[in-house]
Amino acid sequence: MDEYSRFVDWDKMDVSAQSQDTKELTCTDLHELKQLARQGYWAKNHSLRAKVYHKLISNIPCRTVTPDANVYRDIVVKIIGKRNSSSLPLPEFVDNSLIPTYCLNAEGVGAVRKIILCIANQFPDISFCPALPSVIALLLHYSKDEAECFEQVCRILACNDPSKRLIDQTFLAFESSCMTFGDLVNKYCQAAHKLMVAVSEDVLEVYSDWQRWLFGELPMAYIARIFDVFLVEGYKVLYRVALALLKFFHKVRAGQPMESDSIQQDIRAFVRDIAKSVSPERLLEKAFAIRLFSRKEIQLLQMANEKALQQKGITVKQKRQNVHLAVHAENFKSEIVSVKEMRDIWSWIPERFALCQPLLLFTTLEHGCSLSRFYSHSEGHEPTLLLIKTTAKEVCGAYLSTDWSERRRGGNKLSFFGTGECFVFRLQPEVERYEWVIIKHPELASTGSETENHAQPVSSTLSSSSIPSDPSDRLSPFLAARHFNLPSKTASMFMAGSSECIIVGGGDGQALYLDADLNHGRTSHCNTFNNQPLCSESFQISILEVWGFRD
Repeated sequence: MDEYSRFVDWDKMDVSAQSQDTKELTCTDLHELKQLARQGYWAKNHSLRAKVYHKLISNIPCRTVTPDANVYRDIVVKIIGKRNSSSLPLPEFVDNSLIPTYCLNAEGVGAVRKIILCIANQFPDISFCPALPSVIALLLHYSKDEAECFEQVCRILACNDPSKRLIDQTFLAFESSCMTFGDLVNKYCQAAHKLMVAVSEDVLEVYSDWQRWLFGELPMAYIARIFDVFLVEGYKVLYRVALALLKFFHKVRAGQPMESDSIQQDIRAFVRDIAKSVSPERLLEKAFAIRLFSRKEIQLLQMANEKALQQKGITVKQKRQNVHLAVHAENFKSEIVSVKEMRDIWSWIPERFALCQPLLLFTTLEHGCSLSRFYSHSEGHEPTLLLIKTTAKEVCGAYLSTDWSERRRGGNKLSFFGTGECFVFRLQPEVERYEWVIIKHPELASTGSETENHAQPVSSTLSSSSIPSDPSDRLSPFLAARHFNLPSKTASMFMAGSSECIIVGGGDGQALYLDADLNHGRTSHCNTFNNQPLCSESFQISILEVWGFRD
């Protein structure tokens, strides 16, 4: 074999999948590199992949003083000595992670531990990095010796390009990535998310496994293909593949009984045995078919989740709060929904707010049917949850991302505001959440100026937007403009209020309109979609509640 075979147990490798063609990679254009990586250009040539990895990693911008191969040769004897590396305890930051062998020979398995211990010596600021053992084990396949592998891993860890996120190295970064993944699942894998909510007490605990699926459970052939693309495109690729894994899990296991008492264990087992149902090529094809947020938008969402964790004081590893238990049975009382129904709603809201507890702000039973009192009790709270029970026993509502005080910007006119995190839902007669039409069906949304969007009929508000005409200039409407101190023009229009009415622009063609007396309402249902209406086209309100979020 080639010079990069020192740590490989070829008896465990699928040699038939390897090509002996002496291909070279000469292109430097990023777009062309992305295409070649996705196509697996260097995937079947062990030596070529090693050279490509070396080239890509050597081009990563790093801190001025980044440990290299010579540093490893200097410190490994001092740290390991003549002791067997398998007898030495690993640093806490790997969090008892699996150390995958990835078809390494005995020398390679021992080398993984040695390199981890040397990295711990050189990177004292790493506090949580469970993906590290997998990355080292993978790169050993494509390294001439331990020192070269150490240098390549150090370059990945020492990347100082703020726009190029690679591996989480703190618990805050890791936990916020889990929350961000949960947000993405909620938007892009709703069927799978519904299953998670049904069978798990804590969906965030399930989603906290997402990196383990990639860096631990996936077979060697799969993680190597993912890593090919990851080195070219960055962290976003990991989200894509994890979402694709969840989609495939739901497709394969839909309607089947769970194989264990834990959905976490079932997903892990599925990922370990993924070769039985999905090829690496099909997995990547599925991953890149998902119309995901831009890298900048994901960074903003990650920042929002990090900020929420910091405000909660959750910056180091600790016993995870059960998110479902944010709705405490003994402290929660609603005349419209049960504790279980409120927990279902809680599973739909952005993860950074799922850390909070519900707080009743307004109810028509206590405060009367007055729109002005509705505003006075709701203003100053962001986000809020609107719940409605009709005289026909229908129950529907809306998650509203923005403070109702924003309505004053339009003066006496009906003004639109809010973000794409808004959504409407129905609980009775059956549960349904409606995603925002401009995101799920962008071809139905038209661009409009702010001056054109006043006092429009409900049906026309479904295609209204203040998003700039150039898509590259806009931030995701799922992100709250106020949270990032962004100008109001970057926010989309999803809710509206005046002294005469309230409008919540719905998803999937749904919209909710409430009169000033809070006694009567109506809905708009776009027939473009094959779904049931939010509730009756015209209805009488029995009870209306507004809930806020308490730390």
